Amino acid sequence: MTAALTLAGPEDLDRLLPLVAAYHAFEGIVTDDAFRRAALAPLLAGTDLGAVWLIGPRDAPLGYIATGLGWSIELGGPDAFVDELFVVPEARGRGLGRDALVHLGQVLKARGVVALHLEVARENRDAQRFYAREGFEARDRYFLMTRTL
Repeated sequence: MTAALTLAGPEDLDRLLPLVAAYHAFEGIVTDDAFRRAALAPLLAGTDLGAVWLIGPRDAPLGYIATGLGWSIELGGPDAFVDELFVVPEARGRGLGRDALVHLGQVLKARGVVALHLEVARENRDAQRFYAREGFEARDRYFLMTRTL
């Protein structure tokens, strides 16, 4: 199956919220609706710092992929981070996640992005295998560290 990927805008907020809530519940991320709305609004309004794409039909999306943009001197230019990738459980196994990553990679490369990063839970071996098949490599020399500001 080929996933249609549509850049999400402000009009898609109400379609995205239940998907983001489902992803957060799956990952054990504690947020509420107001927090999710505030986090999504700038991305949907067109900030230069990232974007969200709907996976599947715009009027009834089967998932979403969200990215943030940055810069890597080491890698030689702009880079992007897959912040969240979610496909509803009943649509998994159809290649939607794979197609979304392929399409996203093409879009970002055309915009000059030189690398795409993501993080995956250490215990989620299925996701690790999936991402490895899609060309992502663990950088064992490094690990992500975060300080909330």
